[in-house]
Amino acid sequence: MFPEFTLRYARLPERFYERFDPVPVEAPRLVAFNRSLAEELGFDLDAFDERQATAWFAGNAVPPGAEPLAQAYAGHQFGTFVPRLGDGRAVLLGELTDRHGRLRDIQLKGAGCTPFSRGADGRAPLGPVLREYLVSEAMHALGIPTTRALAAVTTGERVFRGLPEPGAVLTRVAASHLRVGTFQYFAVRGDVEAVRELADQAIERHYPELADVDEAGRYLALVEAVQARQAALVAKWMGVGFIHGVMNTDNAAISGETIDYGPCAFMEAYDPRTVFSSVDEGGRYAYANQPWIAQWNLARLAETLLPLIDADQERAVERATALIQAYPEQYEAEWLAVMRAKLGLATEEAGDRELAEDLLEAMQAGRADFTLTFRRLCDAAESAEADAALVERFAPSEAIKAWLPRWRERLAREPGDPEAIAVRMRGVNPAYIPRNHKVEEALAAAAEHDDFGPFEALREVLASPFAEQPGREAYTRPAEPNERVLRTFCGT
Repeated sequence: MFPEFTLRYARLPERFYERFDPVPVEAPRLVAFNRSLAEELGFDLDAFDERQATAWFAGNAVPPGAEPLAQAYAGHQFGTFVPRLGDGRAVLLGELTDRHGRLRDIQLKGAGCTPFSRGADGRAPLGPVLREYLVSEAMHALGIPTTRALAAVTTGERVFRGLPEPGAVLTRVAASHLRVGTFQYFAVRGDVEAVRELADQAIERHYPELADVDEAGRYLALVEAVQARQAALVAKWMGVGFIHGVMNTDNAAISGETIDYGPCAFMEAYDPRTVFSSVDEGGRYAYANQPWIAQWNLARLAETLLPLIDADQERAVERATALIQAYPEQYEAEWLAVMRAKLGLATEEAGDRELAEDLLEAMQAGRADFTLTFRRLCDAAESAEADAALVERFAPSEAIKAWLPRWRERLAREPGDPEAIAVRMRGVNPAYIPRNHKVEEALAAAAEHDDFGPFEALREVLASPFAEQPGREAYTRPAEPNERVLRTFCGT
């Protein structure tokens, strides 16, 4: 049933990882299985054996051809460098080549206490496993690069995070698990050859167009390519109100995918200062800070590659600095492209940035819901009669009332009739996001009552975020005051 593994990472020298077999669990039960992703990965679903699959996804059996390992990496955590982190509870089984010819990592999270566990139990509670499943699959449906969830298994065991909770294991799929922190692990040890091997693997897996670049320019070009993807990725986050929560360098993927859904959340009432993570007391990873934290992380990547960028350190620093300093312009272009699309603008005019920023200011002044504002704007693009439904989301509403005529005047210069513009806008402005209170409702039902009905219902809704889904209007509404989620937590 399992496709054939390749073992590219496992064939690197052993200082890149620790060999580690998953620790079996007491009573595994498959509670979620992503059949469409499995098919994409090349699974033979006609021969699907749930009992065998459950054993594999729980870590009670190792799939044929896999060589499990825990990857080594370091990282800046909230700005403080930790030279040895690594997969404390995650096990890479190996890589599969999917039906599109892409190499994909298969990893178990919550698979036991690895040599990198740093005193933790190596397990995962059910709630965070289901959160990552829901949110990563929602991000995929929203068109945002992300790791994905293949399966979730309950373990029949309890884990202790203050109170005992049901345990679970997540099967995560990624383009790779190479992180900025992976490069930092070897750079801090002065292991330039290991950094070179990682860079070459990153180029082979994610940036094959750089393979023919001569060595004098290849590694700076790698930083430039990673930077371009990170700028585009964070702009997409900002476009849906997503707050990652822990943008540490060990959570910055070289592939340009969103990775690690710990204390993540989606903003409702627009406020650029919004923070959800219970551990982000200083607001380092607030919504508005995300673009600039990404630049900071990219600078840390560039530092690891300095010996490969140029043998002359001063010249290497100069070249890398010039590249990193170009990031704000790259990000701003990506963000403006996202905002133009959300506003229904297919052409470019000089005042578009101001128009977008003024809408956000009006949303902040009116405490308007981020997602509903843009979705109601789609209706307003089709007919001015829909303005009232938009304006009622704002309290006070003076700023949005002043903004709407400016937007409508700009929209009048766009090609296409109002209906076509509205259709285009509905393709980028979702009606459904993983609203925090609905996510928490689903997690609580599963963890406290073994009821996966709310989880399955929410998963189905989030699979089609841009389509109207009659009868599911409850999934579009913001939280009532007594439902609001103010803090989210890591699952470690």
